[in-house]
Amino acid sequence: MAKDVKDEATVDEGAAKAKAEAKKAAAEAAKAKGKKAKADAAASAVKIAAPGETKVSPSYTPRLLKHYHEKAVPALMKQYQFKNPMQVPRLSKVVVNCAVKDAVANPKVLDSTLEEIMAITGQKPVLTRAKKAIAAFKVRKGNAVGVMVTLRRARMYEFLDRLMNVALPRVRDFKGVSAKSFDGRGNYSVGIREQIIFPEINYDKVDKIKGFTVTIETTAKTNEHARAVLTEMGMPFRK
Repeated sequence: MAKDVKDEATVDEGAAKAKAEAKKAAAEAAKAKGKKAKADAAASAVKIAAPGETKVSPSYTPRLLKHYHEKAVPALMKQYQFKNPMQVPRLSKVVVNCAVKDAVANPKVLDSTLEEIMAITGQKPVLTRAKKAIAAFKVRKGNAVGVMVTLRRARMYEFLDRLMNVALPRVRDFKGVSAKSFDGRGNYSVGIREQIIFPEINYDKVDKIKGFTVTIETTAKTNEHARAVLTEMGMPFRK
């Protein structure tokens, strides 16, 4: 009788121990699953450029930058008789600026604009604010009226590559961009009417069609040289 009671106690103890181990294993599995889901979400989220991340590393060079060094530089040296490759104009930075007139009445509309520009460029924009008050438009000094992002180095070349070879060809009845939008100092600006031409934008989540301006700054001193370097890099100018 005592032996049977002892055996039952041993069985109960073993069952309890097995149950505790199963519960612990289930908790560890759930924890691992949660970590994996968090890691997957972080990987699929828009990556924001950290300090130093936009630099070109020895292991990776943007396709457009390779094209510039291998084809554009030799072609421009031959065309303009440059004696040194450093004389060839190059890209300095790209500025994407989006003004939102509805932000004056409802500043929350800037949240979606910021997310869309961030998805397009891969870098977090900053808010642009009014420098002076304009009573006719009900704008006060310091009001947020848009977003802006400045791209340099690798991220600049990657954005231009997507703009020239993916986004612009998706414009309906596209015949090329204007070749007259130079400022005389080597800078070129092009207006984008719809943000949905970029594949990074989910059309189902777009609340309103927005346009923005892309300004490309180069080291060229004349419009001719700036137009030549952008043409060699693939900018589809209208003929």
